[in-house]
Amino acid sequence: MADTILTTKATASGGREGHVKSDNGIIDVNLSMPKGEDIPSDASNPEQLFAAGYAACFDGALNLMASKQKKDITSTITSEVSLLKDPEDNGFKLGVTLHAEISGVSQSEAEELVHKAHDFCPYSKATRGNVDVELVVKTN
Repeated sequence: MADTILTTKATASGGREGHVKSDNGIIDVNLSMPKGEDIPSDASNPEQLFAAGYAACFDGALNLMASKQKKDITSTITSEVSLLKDPEDNGFKLGVTLHAEISGVSQSEAEELVHKAHDFCPYSKATRGNVDVELVVKTN
């Protein structure tokens, strides 16, 4: 195993109708199973938490790739995580669409940076081969 840089913990109880809390208490939320597209306003769910983590991690990777190329960008990443039916086992799986809005570079430069970030991002590495990830790039 590679050298550890960071380890963090979160503890969940009660499953999708339970609670999750990070070791430092910053994340401390109730969980609720969405009813179709309706997400309760007083609770979160694993997909929403995954979306937040992926968006933050990917934006960090994108900005690192831009700085390595001496590009001054402003970026916003929206991670859209879908819970999908998995026909292979009648269970569920995840699908992700990463929407990258980038200013400061051309469309082709933005697309190149997003693909480099996707190669570098730890979340992208973790999902590669397991989760379908679509990249959508828009410049403004």
